Amino acid sequence: MVWSMMYWGPPRPRHKTMATKKTQSKEPRCSFCGRPRSAVKTLIAGPDGMSICDECVDICNTVLQHPDSPRAQGTATAASRQLAVPKPHEIKSRLDEYVVGQDRVKKVLSVAVHNHYKRIKSRLAGAKDNDGVEIDKSNILMIGPTGSGKTLLAQTLARVLDVPFSISDATTITEAGYVGEDIENVLLRLIRAADGDIARAELGIIYIDEIDKVARRMENVSITRDVSGEGVQQGLLKILEGTVASVPPQGGRKHPQQEMIQINTENILFICAGAFVGVDDIIKRRIGKGVIGFENESRARAHKKHLVMPEVEPEDLIKFGLIPEFVGRLPMVAVLESLSEDDLVHILTEPKNAMIRQYQKLLQMEDVELVFNPAALRELARVAILRKTGARGLRSLLENLMLDVMYEAPRRKKAGRFVITEEVVRGHVSALDAEEKIPARPAAKKLDAAG
Repeated sequence: MVWSMMYWGPPRPRHKTMATKKTQSKEPRCSFCGRPRSAVKTLIAGPDGMSICDECVDICNTVLQHPDSPRAQGTATAASRQLAVPKPHEIKSRLDEYVVGQDRVKKVLSVAVHNHYKRIKSRLAGAKDNDGVEIDKSNILMIGPTGSGKTLLAQTLARVLDVPFSISDATTITEAGYVGEDIENVLLRLIRAADGDIARAELGIIYIDEIDKVARRMENVSITRDVSGEGVQQGLLKILEGTVASVPPQGGRKHPQQEMIQINTENILFICAGAFVGVDDIIKRRIGKGVIGFENESRARAHKKHLVMPEVEPEDLIKFGLIPEFVGRLPMVAVLESLSEDDLVHILTEPKNAMIRQYQKLLQMEDVELVFNPAALRELARVAILRKTGARGLRSLLENLMLDVMYEAPRRKKAGRFVITEEVVRGHVSALDAEEKIPARPAAKKLDAAG
């Protein structure tokens, strides 16, 4: 941007009365610090009505000439001081409050996140060791079936650390220049989550879901461009590793005249996740554990999948369709297991935001009590396992089950109590028919009040 040197002098209006009112109501201000023209020595005017004062020019000059100066790193240092780094066991205990099971994955995430932010705090604070050892960033790749808790783990991590957090869907991203979202949009969401604070956004967490959907369509290199697969992986390489990216402030396409937001991704933690359906077959072929004999293939796959998935190697992911450079930038691999029947029952009742508790609280606002029998909880878990939708399947089951009760409860004039049994879950009995009468309150209180 070219700034033209121009001193703001007395206004020269064409109509004195109109110009005087306009000058009094809107005095030119610095576009960076917001100070008015009367509070600074010099105000330099630029294009599109933008201005900059002499003090902001001095600050910019210092930053450009001395990037390591306290003035240049003051904002980042202040952000690092506010960053609290819990210990791994503290992170895991907080994860246990919201996520059921997946103990191995919780330990992997706790250690990785602790080391990542400990590295940031050390670097931003200016600590230098005599041995000259530099700690590299370790991004995380989570592999697990749908409904196993991948997104919930990432959201809980951001809540524990109190850092900006954004979720992006890899299926909507395309290579730059094609229809779809540009890769820089994942950074724009993080900036918006930080309320525009770039220094705070540079310490955040970006969660990219459905990363397996950008796998290369064919193992052999194609002569045509794979704009939503391999092209996306190549565009993410430098962002994952750490670079100063240019982000359009309004999203969308980049234009030559458009001002860009500069953000450094070196200290941003990237968590990529996906179901990677079919990677277990690749692992079996590699370790020589294919299906032999007359055993049903689907039953054998379901029985052995939890045994082979933890043995995933980078070569399996490359065979699946990820390029080697992309796999190398995700060194931490956490494999989530399918949820068992006991896990699903615990999800319904134990976490702070348990689904049963949510419905009980909603009906409590209408003076209605909701009770689930243990057999009903077991039946809900069995149906969710049959549908192979994990914890997400429990939500849809409960929505359908409680529809009539949630519809009728707001227009009831008296307190009620619904007991959901196994027969109600199976559909043999309507949820409205599961209402139990609540004993009437003693009439003695009314007589006392009347007397």
